[in-house]
Amino acid sequence: MHQHETHEHEAHRPAAPHASNVAVVDFAAADAPERFTQSLRETGFAVLVNHPLPWTLVEQIYDEWAALFDSPAVQQYLVDPGGHEGWFPPDRSETAKGNTVRDLKEFFHVYAHATYPGEVSDAALRYRAIAIDIAVTLLGWVEANTPPDIAARFSQPLSTMLDGSTRNLLRVLRYPALTGDEPAGALRSAPHEDIDLLTVLPASDEPGLQLLRSDGEWFDVPCDPGSVAVNAGEMLQLASGGYYPATTHRVTNPIGEAATRRRMALPLFLQPADDVVLADGRTARSFHAERIAELRGRN
Repeated sequence: MHQHETHEHEAHRPAAPHASNVAVVDFAAADAPERFTQSLRETGFAVLVNHPLPWTLVEQIYDEWAALFDSPAVQQYLVDPGGHEGWFPPDRSETAKGNTVRDLKEFFHVYAHATYPGEVSDAALRYRAIAIDIAVTLLGWVEANTPPDIAARFSQPLSTMLDGSTRNLLRVLRYPALTGDEPAGALRSAPHEDIDLLTVLPASDEPGLQLLRSDGEWFDVPCDPGSVAVNAGEMLQLASGGYYPATTHRVTNPIGEAATRRRMALPLFLQPADDVVLADGRTARSFHAERIAELRGRN
């Protein structure tokens, strides 16, 4: 299950109000729900600090899974042709719409129901459960701070849309060190939007994440260690009639000494249960199937 789209097919989407900065929100502050929702509205992103996600757990996952990617053992988890579980090596990575070269990355898809590698601890599973709980809280914040005329579009409370979902996906990502032999135009992650409702993304161990502002400029997303970026996906954009934008973002290629270092990332893509109606009778299942068909058609 590939989780991203590029911005070309959504060129008509409603633009968010111009804002120069993604808000850095103290999760425990009294005004956190309002500030988080405002930033999501204005930029499609917000960054959380002082949140309940244990940072030591994130660091443990980065270290364990980097070792797995370096091990021959990862080969036994190779994704089946046309499948969406297990290890996607660099030659099975995604090709974003409008591009002819694959992203420079490899990843492992962790689902609740899928085979989980015995070479690593259960840290990723424990992290996944905590992050889903936080996402439900965040959706409640958004719901409570959405104008009534926009909230009236939601087929059910946002915070309940994840109930019973089997598609919540933790993707353990590694962007390999660059060798200088990469195909022309290849990026660690080409410009795209996420398909989902929300994405929860702890800070990587290396910078590079940027979002495309409504004025057409690229902007670095804050990535201080311990922080967590959250962004709206196309499903939230659709359900809100474009009020919350699925902002285009990318991961740039480092230069100089930084190019010799790998980059780990841990996005959790949160998807509604299949039968949740997003808008105009389109369910999460049907919308997701459309996007996956588009991605598979060019990979």
